Amino acid sequence: MAEARGRECEVAVVIVPLPAQGHLNQLLHLSCLISSYNITVSFLASPLHTRQAKARINGVHPHLLAKIHFHQIPLPDFPSPPPDRTSPTKFPSHLCPSFLATTAMRQPFADHVRHISTRYRRVVVVHDSMMSFVVQDVPSIPNAETYALNCISAFSLSYFAWKPTDSPPPPAAADLFAELPSFEGSVTDEIQQFTHLQYKALNHRSGDLYNTCRLIESPFLETLQIDAGNRKSWAIGPILPPNPSSKRHHKSLQWLDKHEPDSVLYISFGTTTTMCDEEIAELAKGLEQSKVKFLWVLREADKGNIFSGEPRRAVLPEGFEQRVEGVGLVVRDWAPQPEILAHPATGGFVSHCGWNSCIESIMMGVAMAAWPMHSDQPANAALVTRVLKTGLLVRPWSGDKEVVKASSIESVVRRLMASEEGDGLRSRAKEVGAAVQRAVQPGGASRLELDSFIAHITR
Repeated sequence: MAEARGRECEVAVVIVPLPAQGHLNQLLHLSCLISSYNITVSFLASPLHTRQAKARINGVHPHLLAKIHFHQIPLPDFPSPPPDRTSPTKFPSHLCPSFLATTAMRQPFADHVRHISTRYRRVVVVHDSMMSFVVQDVPSIPNAETYALNCISAFSLSYFAWKPTDSPPPPAAADLFAELPSFEGSVTDEIQQFTHLQYKALNHRSGDLYNTCRLIESPFLETLQIDAGNRKSWAIGPILPPNPSSKRHHKSLQWLDKHEPDSVLYISFGTTTTMCDEEIAELAKGLEQSKVKFLWVLREADKGNIFSGEPRRAVLPEGFEQRVEGVGLVVRDWAPQPEILAHPATGGFVSHCGWNSCIESIMMGVAMAAWPMHSDQPANAALVTRVLKTGLLVRPWSGDKEVVKASSIESVVRRLMASEEGDGLRSRAKEVGAAVQRAVQPGGASRLELDSFIAHITR
């Protein structure tokens, strides 16, 4: 590493995220990590998504963010249709236009990399694996190379790679893989087509990065490495600040300060889920009947442009917020999830099981009630509940998307927050979380892999 540091000024890193919040978040945190090695880092996105990433980043000291160069490439207009609020939750097809618009970035991105390649000994492009189409011209530049950051779990990736084949599943997940839905069965046709477009352009990369830790996903990382052959890979996650904190003390944190350790259930369904009115009503009723303290972040799924128009104010049952005052808090704006999960009062997490939420919950040692909605989420839920054993399912995965009734929600909430079973899950989650926290500290397994990646790109 000492030898590498002497040559870092000769290397520039360009970060290319997919314009979806969970992906923007991971890539911007990674930008801060790489820049902490005194390497020049550029974050390349549209002006709109650059603004979104900077506005929502949690737990990062401003001086780290100030070291990042933000290079912006305008995108064509991508009007988003409104989400469907009348039927049970499914993949938010209203995000598809912003994904497809990124294909227009290919030429200006290649021009940008060619330009900076004349100023540095090496240009290293780290891109979201779902932005492979945009970066596919990089291998034609003699002193440039690309690495894909995989923003979903190794378990999900190994499952999606295994599903179309006739090969036996990894021994660690033989039974689980047989139970899970195919990727095609849990996303829209538009997302499936966009994904296939990326995979066609993915073969030119020099290596892979994973936002996970070998302590929790070693068997699945090994499976992916076998498939990769000679291509290098590094498991550097969780890509998060180890001790998230913010100078802005959000009202949710002030409310949590008033409650005992492990007493509050946190509920959030991420940025790609819009619950229909019936789902919201059943969840509210189930929470009220459970008598458990809760913090519920109730937001609509992100639009392509999160800054345009007013978001829908979800309708709760009449008098609900008044009846649960002091016991529950409903938050309708953006909330600092890593800080909420790290708060001592948080004792459980009802989640859609997006990988950001999973890895944050795992790292903070919070047990989960898994409620997957689409895409990789059913696989992530299986990882949490069946492999890591740090959570329980709200319901088994179902393609018909029936609304979960209040009685079922009440039962799961009580199991997680007020039973011996829940106490055991919390104990297990804290053990796993402590191990993962050590992994990202200097000398830990994930930090050593990040050091190895930095040494490699500055070789």
